Amino acid sequence: MIDKAKVQALVEQWLQGKDYFLTDLTVTPDDCITVEIDQAEGVWIEDCVQLSRFIEDHLSRDEEDYELEVGSAGLGQPFKVLRQWQNHVGKTVEVITTDGRKLKGTLQAADAEQITLAVRQKVQVEGKKRPVMQDVVITLPMAEVKSGRYLLDFK
Repeated sequence: MIDKAKVQALVEQWLQGKDYFLTDLTVTPDDCITVEIDQAEGVWIEDCVQLSRFIEDHLSRDEEDYELEVGSAGLGQPFKVLRQWQNHVGKTVEVITTDGRKLKGTLQAADAEQITLAVRQKVQVEGKKRPVMQDVVITLPMAEVKSGRYLLDFK
């Protein structure tokens, strides 16, 4: 079986000096290797091809046959690493909490401990009979975030 640590070291070596970062790496027992990369401006197919060739140049098919797939993290897919959260600050995201709530709002900040969202909610304003829609800032500990993803806006 292909050693995942060896593949990860190769990917990290290729990533040095580039704006790309690793979001996911899997190696199955039957040697199917899947590498996902991302960057703030998006992933170019040419860079996926370069990374794929780099990995192939450093692994021997004579020692072990393998299947290799290199691609982007995928637009609209759940965030897998903190840097993806940070790249989407100022953009509309959807967050699902561990207790099942679904929140849609503008990501204000993200770090290892928490995220901050501006969410449109109905708020009762003093002196008004009906609730008014307003942006409410919510801070969620990362431990309470089940998943999050970028929401495409087609407007």
